[in-house]
Amino acid sequence: MRKKRLGSIKTVNSGDTPEVSRVRIPRKDRNEVLATVASLLGSKRVTLQCMDGIVRMGRIPGSKHKKMWIREGDIVIASPWEIQDSKAEVAWKYTRPQVEWLERKGYIKY
Repeated sequence: MRKKRLGSIKTVNSGDTPEVSRVRIPRKDRNEVLATVASLLGSKRVTLQCMDGIVRMGRIPGSKHKKMWIREGDIVIASPWEIQDSKAEVAWKYTRPQVEWLERKGYIKY
């Protein structure tokens, strides 16, 4: 039986600032990379500036389209296509406290 990796996020509110207890990070075995949304193209498509230096056209899957509202400047996990490396699927969107945690841990370098 395969272990299920936790994809859920849990934020604990202690006082004024929310504290992140679990953050989903990109998995190398699934070929996932961090990316910044550069522009919205319409029709569930976005332009992604990936952390590996490639600009890709991203597609938001139908299962996440209404649940995941994406704006320019958001940090997401992108999964590049095996057939065409210039395109990718958007798999996950980070919240602001999670982005700050990723910056502190060194996953995001500006």
